[in-house]
Amino acid sequence: MTLDIETSAAVGVAHPLDPLSRAEISRAVAVLKEGPAAAESFRFISVELREPSKADLRAGVQVVREADAVLVDRAVARSFEAVVNLETGTVTAWKQLGENVQPPFMLDEFAECEEACRKDPQVIAALAKRGLTDLDLVCFEPWSVGYFGEDNEGRRLMRALVFVRDEADDSPYAHPIENFIVFYDLNAGEVVKLEDDQKIPVPSARGNYLPKYVGPARTDLKPIEITQPEGASFQVTGNHVRWADWSFRVGFTPREGLVLHQLKFRDQDVDRPVINRASLSEMVVPYGDTAPVQAKKNAFDSGEYNIGNMANSLTLGCDCLGEIKYFDGHSVDSLGNPWTIENAICMHEEDDSILWKHFDFREGTAETRRNRKLVISFIATVANYEYAFYWHLFLDGTIEFLVKATGILSTAGQQPGEKSPYGQSLNNDGLYAPIHQHMFNVRMDFELDGINNSVYEVDMEYPEHNPTHTAFMAVDRLLETEQAAIRKTNEAKHRFWKIVNHDSKNIVNEPVAYRLIPTNGIQLAAGDESYVSKRAQFARNNLWVTAYDRTERFAAGEYPNQATGADDGLHIWTQKDRNIVDQDLVVWYTFGMHHVVRLEDWPVMPRQNIGFMLEPHGFFNQNPTLNLPTETRTTNGGHCSTNNH
Repeated sequence: MTLDIETSAAVGVAHPLDPLSRAEISRAVAVLKEGPAAAESFRFISVELREPSKADLRAGVQVVREADAVLVDRAVARSFEAVVNLETGTVTAWKQLGENVQPPFMLDEFAECEEACRKDPQVIAALAKRGLTDLDLVCFEPWSVGYFGEDNEGRRLMRALVFVRDEADDSPYAHPIENFIVFYDLNAGEVVKLEDDQKIPVPSARGNYLPKYVGPARTDLKPIEITQPEGASFQVTGNHVRWADWSFRVGFTPREGLVLHQLKFRDQDVDRPVINRASLSEMVVPYGDTAPVQAKKNAFDSGEYNIGNMANSLTLGCDCLGEIKYFDGHSVDSLGNPWTIENAICMHEEDDSILWKHFDFREGTAETRRNRKLVISFIATVANYEYAFYWHLFLDGTIEFLVKATGILSTAGQQPGEKSPYGQSLNNDGLYAPIHQHMFNVRMDFELDGINNSVYEVDMEYPEHNPTHTAFMAVDRLLETEQAAIRKTNEAKHRFWKIVNHDSKNIVNEPVAYRLIPTNGIQLAAGDESYVSKRAQFARNNLWVTAYDRTERFAAGEYPNQATGADDGLHIWTQKDRNIVDQDLVVWYTFGMHHVVRLEDWPVMPRQNIGFMLEPHGFFNQNPTLNLPTETRTTNGGHCSTNNH
């Protein structure tokens, strides 16, 4: 299993955490094709950097560039994991996965499924019975099949929902062919089942948003110019970024998309570590409708679809404004060919209103400082929906993770004039959109002033002796084990969580800390006995804390596609109930959007913001932004220190 290759140093890899280059992806594929994946029946799910161990990185030892690969052999309908040493050109690990393990889908598998459905004689005949004979106007939208107590037979399945257009650029989501579902076996390369219930007619009313349909654009909005005549304030060296007091590395994977590594804040000329690695871990979109098609919608857009591979190529003036730095994303197609998503990640600065201000009425003077944030983002299109993911870094050490959801609703059909209790009618022609949730989990490998951290839950409580009836206080409770740290939000108690380092003290001899402010802290609405709840148990609770294990990467487990949820994921790992006091910790936060559909969400949805904040909480000895300049440095001039006498 050896193939002569150039070392990674020869292609200019600057840091062990840099994502694989196109050349390295090609090398890994070549090594595998020369070895255990020589058969033409092999398809490549992913080829990405095998990140070196944290211990090796901290020790500064020479690390070997390695690639993690996931493959499917369609001839035997089995999946495999491989590790490739890119310096020696050897396959150092090759593992056949369980019979029912299904890795995420590849992008070209979506196209393959749609094309196969369009050509299948049974599908063509069934559509013809409905009067649909122009197959170019029929849209087959492949979904994961999930798991519902069946199809646990090792078949790699897709479940295509079907829509139709009136013309080439008509929105198909206005015309769902309800109760028409095509099941396609990717390994066998054939349609294996067709469900067709013609009781519900196809809605005919249109729902388009393109300029040719909605008419002339308004002309009363004047331009807003965003300029930085001296350029951006960040410095970028390869994938390393320094901005204000922040420094970090930018990463990208097919499954997670944007990854932040080695996030540090410079305080008194010392770069203090905050988070070692942060990324989207998993997401699930369960629907609350009991209708046959809708009840089985529960896509795991990260673990089933590889959401990083669905990243858009971002464009200036539309997706990002200002002085922009773009980062490309590299991946692999199913045949092993490297491909690049140009401008997959966008980074820029934004003004963020005032940071602090005080008017001294006695002296008639005012001091104001303006805030700004560094925005690092990517946007993924998953069929009908767009998800825009943003990490915001602020001058005062605050971190925000924000998801902006937009795109088009996943629609359904009903009898004209009916109104489903599980959704919003969008017109009087039988079109509606079911209620659903968007649930996200973010994984944060904390390293707050060092590797050993702890977590406290902080609730507002009333003291027993409260003669004035006005006393309340914040009470800390140490979460000592993994089971104790499975927690839900509680707005009535104004609950938040603190990540602390007991070995690092601030000026008042308290452990330095960051607090997680649990905004949008909803939980999964589906009942515990539902299949989606069993598979997405991470979404039953908001906070999880685990002792670090490099193999525990994704909240719903390594391979949630068609999985039962019985043997992998946060709910399984935390059964070990490991000690989490003064340990190397991973904090997992689940949040979401409870999407009760509005008429205003149609025909394209205005963006909805959801996310959470991380704030320094005794991490600094005082406000770290006292040294900000009084000059606003805007094109109009301005001074933020004034005397009103």
